[in-house]
Amino acid sequence: MKLPSKPLFEGVRVLDLTRVMSGPFCTAMLADLGAEVIKIEMPGFGEEGRYVAPLVNGESSYFALLNRGKRSVTVNMKSPEGVSLIRDLCRQSDVLVENFRPGVMNRLGLGYSDLEPINSRLIYASISGFGEKGPFADWPAFDLVIQAMSGLMSVTGERGGRAIAVGESIADVTTGMFAAWGIAAALFDRERSGAGRKLDVAMLDSLFSMMVTHLSRHLFSDQVSERVGNRHPLSYPVDSFATLDGDIVLVGFSEPIVKRIFKGIGRPELIDDPRFQTNADRNTHEAELRSIIATWAAILSREEALRILRDADVPAAPVLTIEELLDTGHVEARNLLQPGINSNMGDIKLVPQPVRFSGVDPIPTMRSPTLGEHTELVLREKLKLDEDKIAAMRAAQTV
Repeated sequence: MKLPSKPLFEGVRVLDLTRVMSGPFCTAMLADLGAEVIKIEMPGFGEEGRYVAPLVNGESSYFALLNRGKRSVTVNMKSPEGVSLIRDLCRQSDVLVENFRPGVMNRLGLGYSDLEPINSRLIYASISGFGEKGPFADWPAFDLVIQAMSGLMSVTGERGGRAIAVGESIADVTTGMFAAWGIAAALFDRERSGAGRKLDVAMLDSLFSMMVTHLSRHLFSDQVSERVGNRHPLSYPVDSFATLDGDIVLVGFSEPIVKRIFKGIGRPELIDDPRFQTNADRNTHEAELRSIIATWAAILSREEALRILRDADVPAAPVLTIEELLDTGHVEARNLLQPGINSNMGDIKLVPQPVRFSGVDPIPTMRSPTLGEHTELVLREKLKLDEDKIAAMRAAQTV
């Protein structure tokens, strides 16, 4: 049966009260699937993400990537009339997402207990650093703070070196994905129950729940997690090695693959070497095995080393820069970059969520909004306000 080609979240309206990254990443994922996302920003300044470099014609490319497909509406949420506007929009929204510190929305009169009585079907997602309960609930949170406290930094870096942060805002991205997943689950449940619900999504919880390898050691053995560089903490040889013109990685996670590695590097006699018979043996003699593979790789080009390993059916890959990945053809083949537009930046490239659904075409051109670009449109279209009312609100700096 041929499925209709329409966005999966078509007809879902999302009120986006988020800022910076974790919340905007979540709502961008919803916009990618056709949700109508109305982003609320403070008049004049907007949200902080608009000022993250690099700037192109005065617009943040960082903000553009995170706020694709959304409408920007400026509302002064510190004014009673602004709060009233938000409440009116909530009456006809399916989802509200916010990532203020716990308690802020309640103080504004926009907490879940304030809005549930006026819209019992509302999915209300609150994103924060540490959740609404717990010893750190009042702490401010940023990606680096969460990476540091989650245990992730403690196991990232070279053996004996300093703890190192992952080279992307992984805590923000992870939390945004979990929040979007939770919203999708709540929307599915609402189809059966008819009722909305509150979601409490914490950045620390999100990153902690992804520490599967290290938690499996901590919870079920007496092994202590430590920094081990690029090697896998449990299996060897799973590591990176330098060639003449760049690094490669190889993955010897099973006995058959390890034997193929030994044959591929021209050392078949190692198959019977007692130092390397089992994974436990190889971990014990990691330094010797690493030296053997590193010596082999050091006299080859990256392409030569990878060809030998691929011919031996060994999982291996180059360590690529973003620029190198863009040149491989994969990004184009998978449509990972899609066309977008911004009033000040012009035609731009955007990076939507990567899941491909059968029978669903990607949204052809997504717009990244300038500050307040859709204020009047939304007020007219959703709240049926006339020109005089909107002009009065502008004069009062409500919008």
